[in-house]
Amino acid sequence: MPSLILVLGDQLSLSMSSLKDANPESDIVLMAEVMEEATYVGHHKKKLAFVFSAMRHFARELEKKGFSVRYVHLTDKNNQGALRAEVSRAIEDLSDVEKLIVTKPGEWRLLADMEDWPDLFDVEVELRDDTRFIATLDDFSDWAADRKQLRMEYFYREMRRKTGLLMDGDEPAGGEWNYDQENRKRLPNSKQTPQRWFCEPDDITQEVMNLVEDQFPDNFGRLRPFNYGVTQKQAEAARDAFISDILPGFGDYQDAMAQEEPWMWHSILSLYLNVGLLDPLDLCKRAEAAWREGRAPLNAVEGFVRQILGWREYVRGLYWYKGPEYKNSNFLNAQNDMPEFYWTGETDMACMSDAIQQTIEHAYAHHIQRLMVTGNFALLTGIHPDQVNNWYMRVYADAYEWVELPNTHGMAIFADGGVIASKPYAASANYINKMSDYCGNCRYNHKGRVEDDACPFNALYWNFLIRNQEVLQTNPRMGLVLKNVDRLSDDDRKQIQARAASLMKSFGMC
Repeated sequence: MPSLILVLGDQLSLSMSSLKDANPESDIVLMAEVMEEATYVGHHKKKLAFVFSAMRHFARELEKKGFSVRYVHLTDKNNQGALRAEVSRAIEDLSDVEKLIVTKPGEWRLLADMEDWPDLFDVEVELRDDTRFIATLDDFSDWAADRKQLRMEYFYREMRRKTGLLMDGDEPAGGEWNYDQENRKRLPNSKQTPQRWFCEPDDITQEVMNLVEDQFPDNFGRLRPFNYGVTQKQAEAARDAFISDILPGFGDYQDAMAQEEPWMWHSILSLYLNVGLLDPLDLCKRAEAAWREGRAPLNAVEGFVRQILGWREYVRGLYWYKGPEYKNSNFLNAQNDMPEFYWTGETDMACMSDAIQQTIEHAYAHHIQRLMVTGNFALLTGIHPDQVNNWYMRVYADAYEWVELPNTHGMAIFADGGVIASKPYAASANYINKMSDYCGNCRYNHKGRVEDDACPFNALYWNFLIRNQEVLQTNPRMGLVLKNVDRLSDDDRKQIQARAASLMKSFGMC
């Protein structure tokens, strides 16, 4: 008797656990574009187009493999608008189905719903673990058990040992676990950034783009031009182009930012990884091979592997280990509203404007822009975590809660009180000036603190330290910084607080 196999929009891989023993001659694959998933947050238009097009292309690949695919389009007349309802309709229509097979979803809300399905449907329901990741959730739980601090660096080292990636026997390749100190160079004015691999949309993608324009006209972001890949073959072409042409320079400039340079040396592969079009372990092995064959330096390859084998695996493990209550923490009691310019990019702060404008254009910003520009501003101004997390979920093509929430909630705004980061990643204009050319093209003076033309990041940075001095004073990594706060005169404090209050008012935050 046939099984019904539900494949979600971020499970577009033939190696999914739900498909591992599927029988094309009898089993039926269900894929559904449903409004509930398209609207639980107001996704960027490019993300919607990417996921819907990738789903439709994957359905075709399954059909080429001989599978019978029941594909529900968003505007189909009988579309029930929710996954549960579409599964129920499929089971009713396909009366001989005995079992429903699903790979567990990547978010709490969906898994909670699916765990009720055995009681709702008159067929056996089998929820399988997602095996696309390098570490299982049990691996992470075993590592995290009895640890007082769940630092990514130590998890990363365990993953290196487990996989053998960038290892020479029992020792890390090159003698160091981490080459981050070599990867903090500012982009020289004379340095040209590399050309990128992109592709033109085919007829399926064009049809999806028209759908998105019609159904989601008010969503965030610019839909056209659209030039991301939407198939495994295209994702692999993007992967190969990165490893051969761009990876060699990734290490040196991975933290650098530059005006109107959205891509730099970053891979732009996370959106493909997160929907299943690329395999993370395979990607790491290919990067390692580039180093061992002399095609890329160790600092570049280690930095790239750390983002996947380290950060990506770590945040996924932590997301499930901490559970739904994690998102409710608000360690710094941030209560302010997000300013409107997060949605428009219309601000005189050159760094914020550039990072947001490219987010509008590409549904993308690299990790330092997310952490040290838009994230840093949210941290310093005390924007409520719910609003910050919602924004990051809505604006990026690679955003799914399992990966977005820990990075944003813990790393960017320290709302978890130090579960992920050992200290708040708060910074003044000095950091932005050091790592970018933004300040030279900005109307604000990056050296000023309280003057009318002083960069807002400076007064906001000092005001953040003053405001949170008591709660942060027990943090061992904040000692030296807070000593500088102690040295401020009463008059300095008043001027900083007044400038910060004036800025917050001008931003419409209070």
